[in-house]
Amino acid sequence: MTGATMNKRMEEATRLTRAGKLHEAMALLQGAIPESNGEEAPVKPYQGGNIFEGTCEVVDEDGTVSKSRPTSRASSSACGHGRKASAGAFTAGRFSNHVGSRDYKLYIPSGYKGQALPLVVMLHGCTQNPDDFAAGTSMNQLADTQQFCVLYPAQPISANHSKCWNWFKAEDQQREGGEPSILAGMARHVIDTHGLDASRVYVAGLSAGAAMATTLAMTYPDLFAAVGVHSGLPHGVAKSLPDALSVMQGGTGPLGNRGKKPEAEWASDVPAIIFHGDRDTTVHPNNADRVAAQYGALRPAEGAYKPTVEKGKAANGHAYTRTTHYDSAGKPRLEQWKIHGAGHAWSGGSVEGSYTDPKGPNATQEMLRFFVQHQQPS
Repeated sequence: MTGATMNKRMEEATRLTRAGKLHEAMALLQGAIPESNGEEAPVKPYQGGNIFEGTCEVVDEDGTVSKSRPTSRASSSACGHGRKASAGAFTAGRFSNHVGSRDYKLYIPSGYKGQALPLVVMLHGCTQNPDDFAAGTSMNQLADTQQFCVLYPAQPISANHSKCWNWFKAEDQQREGGEPSILAGMARHVIDTHGLDASRVYVAGLSAGAAMATTLAMTYPDLFAAVGVHSGLPHGVAKSLPDALSVMQGGTGPLGNRGKKPEAEWASDVPAIIFHGDRDTTVHPNNADRVAAQYGALRPAEGAYKPTVEKGKAANGHAYTRTTHYDSAGKPRLEQWKIHGAGHAWSGGSVEGSYTDPKGPNATQEMLRFFVQHQQPS
C-alpha cells in the first residue's frame, strides 16, 4: 500500500470517527493498518532513571531556527525563546531529546518577574494545535489572574496524520521512551529555564491529549502533582489504531498490561479530575469510569472519607453530576464530572477554539481549582 493511499484512508477514518461512525472507521483501518508488533510496555513503567536532558532551539517569529543549545535538568539557560520572555508573552520553542523533537508554545503571564510559578501542561486533541487549544480553553486568561505558566506541546502531522498524541502505541506508553519522554523532558526544560515550582506541575488534555495526560500520570507520577482528563481514555488498553477505535466505542477489557497478571494493572496515585459528556459519540462515556478506575483514589486507604455526590447545573447550560473521592485527611483525590447532554467538547470552552461547548460547567476553572490543592511532597 502506498503512502498516499494510507493517508487517504487515515483522512477518511478520521472523518468517520468525528462523525461518530466508529464501526465504519475501524473496519476501514483494520484492512489498512498493520497490527502492533506485540511489544508490551513495562509492568512497572516508573522504575528507572530520569532522562530529561535534551536540546532546545530558538524559534523566531518567522519560524526561522537561529541557534541550538544543550539543556539539562540543571540548566538555567533561557534557550527556546530567542530572548527573555516578557510578561504576558506567548512564545514559541522546540525541544529535542534522545527520542525526538516537538515544537511548543509557552504562555508566561503578566506579573511574572522570575518567581517560582506553577506550570500547567496542556495537551491538545486530534486536528488541534496549541493556538487553537489555548483559544478554546481560555487557559491563558486564567493564567494571568491566577499566576501560572502554561505549556502547549504541539503534535506534528509527521508524527500522527491527524495530529493525535499516540496514546495507543506501546512505544508511547512507557517512561523514558516515546512521546512521554519528550513531553516530560520538555516540561522539565521549561521548569528549569524559567525557575518554576517543580512541586506544582500539572497536566491536562482533551480526547487523545487526555489519554496522553493519563499516560504521563502513570509513567511520571514524580513529576506531575495532579492531572485533568477531559473526554479521555484509559492508559495501556490499546496497542494499535484498530485497538484504539475499539476502546473509543466503549472498552470492557482489563485495565492492565495485556497478558499480565491482574495485580499488574496500570494505576497511579496522582490526584485526578475527570470530565466527560454523557452524549459523547466519539469517545464512549464509559471510558470516564475506566479512567477513574486507574487512579488510586478509588482504592482508598483505611480511614478515608466517603465519596460525595453533588448534582448541579451551569447557568443557562448543562446539568452535571460530580462525584468526589477523598483521602484520609479529607482532601479531594479524584473528582469525576458527568456533563449531562454534552458531546465531545471542552466543557465551558470558548467558541474561538474547536471542540468546545460554552454551556459549561467551566472545565478550565474547575481543573485549576482542583490543581492548586495539590503539590508534590518535598
